[in-house]
Amino acid sequence: MADDSRTKVSFEFFPPHGAQGAMRLWSSVERLAPLAPDFVSVTYGAGGTTRERTVAAIHTIRERARLEVAGHLTCVGASKLETLAIARTYAKMGCRRIVALRGDAPEGEDFAPHPNGFDGSVELIEALSDTGGFKISVGAYPERHPEAASWDADVEHLKRKEDAGAAEAITQFFFDHETFLRFRDRCVAGGVTIPIIPGVLPIENFQKMKRFAARCAATVPLWMDTAFERAEEADASELLSLSIASEICDALLKEGAERLHLYTLNNPDLTYQLCQALGVEAQPMRLAAVGGCG
Repeated sequence: MADDSRTKVSFEFFPPHGAQGAMRLWSSVERLAPLAPDFVSVTYGAGGTTRERTVAAIHTIRERARLEVAGHLTCVGASKLETLAIARTYAKMGCRRIVALRGDAPEGEDFAPHPNGFDGSVELIEALSDTGGFKISVGAYPERHPEAASWDADVEHLKRKEDAGAAEAITQFFFDHETFLRFRDRCVAGGVTIPIIPGVLPIENFQKMKRFAARCAATVPLWMDTAFERAEEADASELLSLSIASEICDALLKEGAERLHLYTLNNPDLTYQLCQALGVEAQPMRLAAVGGCG
């Protein structure tokens, strides 16, 4: 019988580039699969640039780790027919979850719909809903989407995604649990009823994370600069990262978060340690031998 009190987690991976990247992805899956996540997701590069590698990674994870996988799908750089063909490919592999996103344009460019493509995430979600058979997750921004005109507009857009067929929303990462709670309250006030799952990023490399956060318009508290500078001097960066992530997750769980979606960046160790700190114990399992992830 399943333990309903067990902390529920899901993990995000990104598709590999080259043989070394494939082995790194598989090592991450091998390390984290015994934690029995609700599902794992595989991202989809800007402009669909990782399309083939995303499909290959999903196939490998499903076949060799036997995990439920959500494939990311975006509107960028592809026609409606091409985008829905990818969804059908996912379905043929047994992948019945999709993370449906508008997607980001290639760096330095503004988003513009493909001439024969979906004009945004709502239209994509509607098409996937009409196709049927998918559980659709969507993105949400606890610090407001950088292109949103206002908080109300941002919440209204999420409500439109729900009305189009979204089953849940997964947020961008953040470093103050109150940020998530305020956003969740705004969503409830705006009529959003789907579960809103907080996304948490264990900090594997502080400077790399800051660059990532800048691209995502996620706020990095000023105190972190000093804290990580001192931690690096004391060779305690990993301990600090684990402490920060554990504190955020504990607070979220106490406030009723239904699941935690952890951004692994294909670096499994901190995510594994965080899960153990949250009481997510590894389960005995045997994984098939790896032959490549794309």
